Amino acid sequence: MVFRNVFVQMQLGTGTKSFSIFEAYFIHEYFSSLKINKKKIINDPVFGFITIQSELIFDLIEHPYFQRLRRIKQLGLSCIVFPGANHTRFEHAIGAVFLMRSAINDLRIKGVDVSEEEAEAVTVAILLHDVGHGPFSHALEYSIVEGLVHEDISVLLMEDLNRQFDGRLSMAIRIFKNEYPKRFLHQLVASQLDVDRLDYLRRDSFFTGVIEGVIGSDRIIRMLNVRNDELVVEAKGIYSIEKFLIARRLMYWQVYLHKTVLSAEFLLVNVLKRAKELSLSGVRLFATPALSVFLENKVTLEQLREGENFLGRPLLSVFASLEDDDVIASIKQWQYEKDPILAYLSSCLINRRLYRIKLQDKEFTDSELTVIRKGISARFQVDDSEMGYFLVHDSITNNAYAAGDNRINILQKDGKICEINEASDINLSGLAHTVRKYFVCYPKELDIR
Repeated sequence: MVFRNVFVQMQLGTGTKSFSIFEAYFIHEYFSSLKINKKKIINDPVFGFITIQSELIFDLIEHPYFQRLRRIKQLGLSCIVFPGANHTRFEHAIGAVFLMRSAINDLRIKGVDVSEEEAEAVTVAILLHDVGHGPFSHALEYSIVEGLVHEDISVLLMEDLNRQFDGRLSMAIRIFKNEYPKRFLHQLVASQLDVDRLDYLRRDSFFTGVIEGVIGSDRIIRMLNVRNDELVVEAKGIYSIEKFLIARRLMYWQVYLHKTVLSAEFLLVNVLKRAKELSLSGVRLFATPALSVFLENKVTLEQLREGENFLGRPLLSVFASLEDDDVIASIKQWQYEKDPILAYLSSCLINRRLYRIKLQDKEFTDSELTVIRKGISARFQVDDSEMGYFLVHDSITNNAYAAGDNRINILQKDGKICEINEASDINLSGLAHTVRKYFVCYPKELDIR
């Protein structure tokens, strides 16, 4: 009301002119109409129109912590192989919200007790489940903030948001951390059949064009139920689950663990490692202020938790301003740095001169690696301490389903519950088996066959 009075006086200039009751009414109605409408509809290319019906969800989406996800790609550097894979963590989180609300509605129809407060809390948990991701998703976890996994940072950001929103996220955090009595709510957020996976498989399949990842997420959600506080799938949905597990296995080999994507991501990791090594030794590199903090300091989870100040604000806030563009803008400039290793690695990444990568079922022998090391030493004049920037050899694993405590249970027609491997009439043991493959990456200039 004070602001409205000031506005009226500003329009008068002197503050002495009076308004009729009708003029005052229309001024009041004008300001009332400025109240933000928080019931929004988002047009999603995968699921169509998604309605945001909760004011809390709307406010969280509008928060800078979440808006930052618009500038972090869901699949990191996969766009180097799949040009359409430029979708973001923001889109994925919104899609997961849609699936979560659908799952809750269907469970309620089946008589599962989920209060409105619990429904909003579990939706908040899935909305924010990826908020702790750094630039290019997992790359930072293996380079400049080694040892800090995104789940830990997600919890810290959620706790900070909880303070800002006067404790309204408390239940969501308990669900996210699996500390809430109704365990099935956590399983909807994080399990082998959670809405996170149901969204990213369909979304990543859509944007990469890899049709093997298409799953019947709608039918899977319709088949969900709860028994003994555990999420189960009704028997008539078993074929959709089989398709889901097979699709997940194929997407890992064809997209997430695609050998060219691996080459690009390990090159990115090495670029950031070299930049951090130089920065810690006192070399001043071009970087955005937020990125400089993480290059020039050994950041710990404790520092993030305690709110240690950098750039005049808490470290967690600095992390929350770190995006893909910070990294790319810096790497573009690092092509011209005096350090030959950083310049070479950066140029390779920016110009897509990726390392050659070989993938096989057995380990590479010492003699094979020795040949590559000799070639690198001769071509790049580097010693053993720098060899790791030019030669990467490791292994990758893939298993679509891990039997155990966190298993997928099928609710039979007679009311009995059994694990998916027992219920299926096809052999799914291969999907539970961990497949390991070995790879080696090195510069293409060596041309070693």
